[in-house]
Amino acid sequence: MDFSNKTALITGSGQGVGEGIARALASYGASVCLVGRTLSKVEAVAEDINRLGGSAIAIECDVKNNESINNSIEATISKFKSLNILINNAQEVPLGNILDVTDESFINGWNSGPLATFRFMKASYPHLKGDGKVINLASSSALRPDSNSYGAYAAVKESIRSLSRAAAVEWGQDNILVNCIMPLAKSTGMEWWMNEYPDEANEFLKTIPLGRVGDCKNDIGEAVCHILSDGMNYITGSTIMLDGGQAYLR
Repeated sequence: MDFSNKTALITGSGQGVGEGIARALASYGASVCLVGRTLSKVEAVAEDINRLGGSAIAIECDVKNNESINNSIEATISKFKSLNILINNAQEVPLGNILDVTDESFINGWNSGPLATFRFMKASYPHLKGDGKVINLASSSALRPDSNSYGAYAAVKESIRSLSRAAAVEWGQDNILVNCIMPLAKSTGMEWWMNEYPDEANEFLKTIPLGRVGDCKNDIGEAVCHILSDGMNYITGSTIMLDGGQAYLR
């Protein structure tokens, strides 16, 4: 996996899965643009990647704002002269029972997830034509047998899958590959929950055939690099589970 001639933009890359993907791509030579709402977080990751010999820049971006999205893409092109890989990871999470989720929370989930993904893909399209690859983050929350408190979140994440499938079909003639992943990873929030509620976490681990929650870089980031590698150039419009076998994609 050699990405030394590739530029990747990763949203929500100041921590968690986005950071893991960015670090993995950088380790294989990709120039990475770290996009995040909190500049200090993406700056810290970019500085560490550069310290380790990689090539990274940090850009403050509110993915709910179309002007901010366009500015981040322009900054990427200005710095690296290309954009070959787009990772739509950022997402505000509207969790709670249907009667408890507010309109504001649901709208923020929509704007930061499917609408931001839609906007990033459209704005990146001219640069991706010819050899571009897009990875959008979905969620297995829609596959849960007990969807209590996950309805709004599952709705916005399933919208991302629909958009991804359409883009894969429409952009295949432009040799742009679009796929989704459903990761289960020890993100900042997951790690906090597991530490605060160890008994519940132990029961949760029993639902994962491999018996562990994935590492953001070594499990999720590395898998994404494989999906983006040349050996996977005949896969598009697919959803790939990166969850230790927990969910069953029907």
